[in-house]
Amino acid sequence: MDDFVVATAVATCLIFVLMAIGTPVFAALGLAGVAGIVMIEDLGFVLNRLKAFSYHQSASYLLTVVPLFILMGAFAHHAGVGQKLFGVARKWVGHRPGGLAMASILTCAGFAATSGSSVATAATVGSVAIPEMRKAGYDPRLSAGAVAAGGVLGVLIPPSVLLIFYAALTEVSAGKMLVAGVVPGILSTLVFMAGIWVLSRATGAAGATVPAERWGRRIASLADAWQVLLLFIVVLGGIYLGFVTPTEAGAVGAFAAFVMLLASRQARPFLKTRLLESCRSAITTTVMILFTMIGAGIFSYFLSLAQIPQLIATAVVDADVPPLAVIFLLLAVYFPLGMFLDAFSMLVITLPIMFPTVVSLGYDPIWFGILAVKMCEIGLITPPMGLNVYVIAGIDRGTSLTQIFRGAWWFVAMEIVTTLILFFFPAIVTFLPENMLGK
Repeated sequence: MDDFVVATAVATCLIFVLMAIGTPVFAALGLAGVAGIVMIEDLGFVLNRLKAFSYHQSASYLLTVVPLFILMGAFAHHAGVGQKLFGVARKWVGHRPGGLAMASILTCAGFAATSGSSVATAATVGSVAIPEMRKAGYDPRLSAGAVAAGGVLGVLIPPSVLLIFYAALTEVSAGKMLVAGVVPGILSTLVFMAGIWVLSRATGAAGATVPAERWGRRIASLADAWQVLLLFIVVLGGIYLGFVTPTEAGAVGAFAAFVMLLASRQARPFLKTRLLESCRSAITTTVMILFTMIGAGIFSYFLSLAQIPQLIATAVVDADVPPLAVIFLLLAVYFPLGMFLDAFSMLVITLPIMFPTVVSLGYDPIWFGILAVKMCEIGLITPPMGLNVYVIAGIDRGTSLTQIFRGAWWFVAMEIVTTLILFFFPAIVTFLPENMLGK
């Protein structure tokens, strides 16, 4: 057993060495896993196991929903949904302190309900909201940080590709995972908006406010949000009521977004280009996810051979430590991991170890999944791997990467507050899944 522990330590160190010399994350994980298996077994064993490993790791019916959700978001983006949502949100909250930043958060939340991708959400909203906040005299740290942080709602508010990914890895209900993300997503949005209000009042980071709109115009503006509402009802409503499976909901949602793109006047002159861009986005993102699954799956297979998950689960159950403290420590591991790994890699590496422990302690895997995804969210806006920050830096070239990271730290604190609320009040997560009509 000591040999297994040594092999695990060597393989884990190898991951970071390979990443330090520029090896892609999926390749670093896969190579480290192969090296670990060789240390435990032999090369012939590895070659025999890897013959069909990629097929068995990725040939899951549930994963077909990934390109469908990405297509839906791409079609919605090219149909101009992001611009319309920002106009609606601006009319409702633009007159408040930090109102344009709040409007950015609301727009991110709305677009997340059509996208399922953090990067797509940040890029879409950033291109619309950041120029408006710059004109209004906002502190660049607040404007860029708000959009980068708002983008993380794309991995929590359904349809979320990451929630589907968690369901595929742990074999929990994908429908329940998607439904479970609704209330935490709304809570995250409200905490972000409250935090922006406090920051704006305390630091003066917000610029000029927008004149308040009359209530009649605010209510009338909601008509511009019909596309988001329709997609949300079609996808999540269908799943919650049991009319469709998550995969069927993804297909229906992608088709509805496609029709919206065809009906969009602004996209019509560039329809062929927009369709090609959408399909390319779906293909490249799906391939990235599948390669990550395969590479990290090899490493996870090595951990299973070394019996590391069983050892940790047994040690935790036998230890005289409060179960809730164990869950807290497991979630805390995601914070440093998020500085070096993407969300998909983090889940594939950690869940084979953590999930058996969570189940053995009697906790709801849906609740833990939402918390794990929340911690992955934080990794999207923390240095040096904060992907959303790099996306915003590409849009807002007048603001340095350092400034954007500094602005994002305010929102990291808000994310921690939200995660603690969900940690101590699990019913916020579990209420909707437990009352689904379609199980």
